[in-house]
Amino acid sequence: MSDRINSSDFANTGMLVSSLGLILQRGGEELSLEKAGDRFTVRLASKLTPQKLSQLSWGVWQRSIPPAQIELFQVAPKQLEAAMSQARAAENVAFASHVYTITGNPGTFVYLNEQITIQFASGVEAAQINAITATFNLMQDKPVLGVPNTFVFLVSKQATANPIKIANQLQGLKEVLAAEPNIFVQPEPHYKPRDTLYSQQWYLNHNGGNQLAVGSHISVEKAWDITRGVRSVVVAVVDDSFDLNHPDFQGSGKIVAPRDFKDNDFLPLPGDEEASHGTACAGLAVAEENGAGIVGVAPGCAFMPIRTTGFLDDKSIEDIFNWAIEKGASVISCSWGASAVYFPLSLRQRAAIARAATQGRKGKGCVILFAAGNANRPIDGSVNERNWPKNILSGNTVWLSGFPVHTDVIAVAASTSLNKKAAYSNWGTNIAVCAPSNNAPPGMWFEEAGFMETQPAIASSLTGLGIFTTDQIGAAGYEPGNFTDNFGGTSSATPVVAGVAALVLSANPDLTAGQVKRILQETADKIVDANPDPQLGLRAGTYDVNGHSQWFGYGKINAAKAVQAASQLRAVASSGTKQIGGRNDSQMAIPDNNRQGIKSAIAISEPNTVQNIQVTVNITHDFLGDLEIYLIAPNNQQVLLQNRTLGRRTDLQTTYTMRSHPALRQLLSLSAKGKWQLWITDYAPQDVGRLNSWELNLET
Repeated sequence: MSDRINSSDFANTGMLVSSLGLILQRGGEELSLEKAGDRFTVRLASKLTPQKLSQLSWGVWQRSIPPAQIELFQVAPKQLEAAMSQARAAENVAFASHVYTITGNPGTFVYLNEQITIQFASGVEAAQINAITATFNLMQDKPVLGVPNTFVFLVSKQATANPIKIANQLQGLKEVLAAEPNIFVQPEPHYKPRDTLYSQQWYLNHNGGNQLAVGSHISVEKAWDITRGVRSVVVAVVDDSFDLNHPDFQGSGKIVAPRDFKDNDFLPLPGDEEASHGTACAGLAVAEENGAGIVGVAPGCAFMPIRTTGFLDDKSIEDIFNWAIEKGASVISCSWGASAVYFPLSLRQRAAIARAATQGRKGKGCVILFAAGNANRPIDGSVNERNWPKNILSGNTVWLSGFPVHTDVIAVAASTSLNKKAAYSNWGTNIAVCAPSNNAPPGMWFEEAGFMETQPAIASSLTGLGIFTTDQIGAAGYEPGNFTDNFGGTSSATPVVAGVAALVLSANPDLTAGQVKRILQETADKIVDANPDPQLGLRAGTYDVNGHSQWFGYGKINAAKAVQAASQLRAVASSGTKQIGGRNDSQMAIPDNNRQGIKSAIAISEPNTVQNIQVTVNITHDFLGDLEIYLIAPNNQQVLLQNRTLGRRTDLQTTYTMRSHPALRQLLSLSAKGKWQLWITDYAPQDVGRLNSWELNLET
C-alpha cells in the first residue's frame, strides 16, 4: 500500500513530517487532503451569541456547526495562520483547527472535532491501550458497538497535534489496526425540484397516457389487495425536516418516535424558511389513506420521522441508526448522501449501518435504503471528466458514494415514466433496484456555491413526468398549497421502494432484511433502455448473465410481485438438521490492487434449505488491511465477511459464523444447491498474498 506510515518514520526522528496532517485515514483508505486557505474553526469553552461571535477580531464569523460544536470563521488567505494563532491564545477557545478539502472533491469542506476512533489488535490489553493513548494525550470516551477492541477517544487540550496527525501516527503502530479522526461534511439532498407539474400519482398505477409507457408504474394496486400495510411495520424516514401537521400524516398510531437531532428535541419540524425535502419523501412512502390528498405506497404503516443534524459525521450516523433500532424501525429510508465526489464511510459509520441491518427488528435486521444520487456518475467507479463549468473536474476522476455501496444497503436508482433511465441517476454494480421518478439534467451540490450545480450539458431533450407528493402546508415549501407535483430524483425513488419493503414485511413479518432485499430484486421488472446515455454516451440499460443492469440494478420494483412472493414464502419445516459442506485447498494468488480480485468455488449438490452457516478461511498476505472478503451464494447474493480492518496482520486463519457476523443471516432459507464462492479483493498497491484454503459448513 503506497504512502503507508511506519512507526519508525516518527519514532526515529522525533518529529512529524508535514504530510502527516494531509492524509485522512478513512474506511481502510488514505485520502489526500488540502488545507482550505481562507477559513478555520474553533470550539469555544463557553457559548457566545451570534452578535458577539460577529464582533471577534480573528476573522469574519460565518456560522455555527452545531453537531461539531464549532464555529466557522473566514479570513483573507494571507491572514489564516495569524488568525488561528490569535484564536488559540484566547482564553475561551478550547480547540481550533484548519478546514480541509478532500483532493478531487470540489466544494466539499471537511471539519474536525476532537474525536478519534481507534481499533486495536485483538491481543492488545487495557494497560497497553492506556499507555499508548496517554502518550498522545487522548481520553477514552466510549466503545464502538459491533467492532471488537475499538473505542472513541477525545483529544485533550494538552495534545500537541491535531486529530488527523495523531491518527496517522497511531496508524503506524503495530498495536493499532485502524485510527480515524471524526470528520463532518454536509449532506447532499438527492433532489432539487424542477420541471413540469403533474397532479397525479402515475408511479403507483396507471393505464397509459401521455408520456406513460406500459408498466412504468410499480403495480401497487394488486399489492394492496393483499395488504395496505400494518402499524406494527414502522418506516423511518431520515431527512432534513417533516411537516407533521400535514393531513396525510394524521391517524391513530401513525407517527411514532419522532426525533430531531438538529434541535435536539422530538419535533422534527421545518424552519420558517425551509423547504422540507423530508415531507415530500415521507408522503411517497407512508401518506395515510384518508379520503383526501395522496396515498403513500404503504399507507397503513407507521411513520418514524428522524431529522438529521445537517452534517454527516460518525456520531450523527450512529445516533440516527441507534435511534431507529431502539425505537423499532422496520425500514429506514435515506434520500441523501455525502456532498463529495469520493466519500468512503468511516469504520464507525459502516458499523452503525451494519448493526441496524443485522440487529434491528429483534435480530431480523432493519431494511436500509439509500438513494444512489443524481450526478449521472458511478457510485463506485471512474469517469474521464470534461466540459464541467469552470473546469472544476477534469480527466480521470474516481467516484465513490460510501452509503449506497455499503453491503447491507439497498441502493436505489431512478427510471422514468417512459421506462428509461433518468438522466441524472447514478449507476454501477452496486445498484440493487430502481423505481419510477422524474427526468431532469444531472446535478451536484457544492457547499461553496450553495446551490445545485448543473453538470456538462445534455444536448437531447429529457422526457418524462414528475412525481406528485406531500409538501409543507400552505405557502411554505416547494409549491403553494399542501402538495408539490414536480418532485423527483433518486430522492423520490428511494421512499417508493421503502414503501414496497414495508408492504413486504406487512405480508410476512418473519422475513430477515436480507430476504426482503432478495425478494425485491427477484421480483423486479426487467425494463430495458437500449439507448446511449445522453450525457456520457454509455450503454448500460440491459442485463448481464446474472440478471443485473448497471442502470437499473435487478430491475424496476414491482410491488404486486414482491408482496405476493412474501405472502407465499413460508418457513421450511425441518424434522432435523443435516451437516453438508465442502473444502477447497487450491491455493490462489491474490492480485495486487485489483478490484476484480479472485473467486474460489465450492459446489454443493444437496437442495436442502440453509439453516446455519460457517465459513473458515486461511489467507497469508503482507498487509491484510488491504483486503475485503465476501461470500457469494448460488443466487449471487454477496455477504461481506471481512472489511479492511485487519491492518498490518499477515496471517488470517478464522471462522466466520452467524454469531460473529450476523450478516450471514441474509443467506438463511436459501437452497444450498449450487456454486458458493469466496471472493477476495485487494484495494491498495504494494503488498501481496494468497488464499491457502477455505471451507464451507452448512446446516440444513
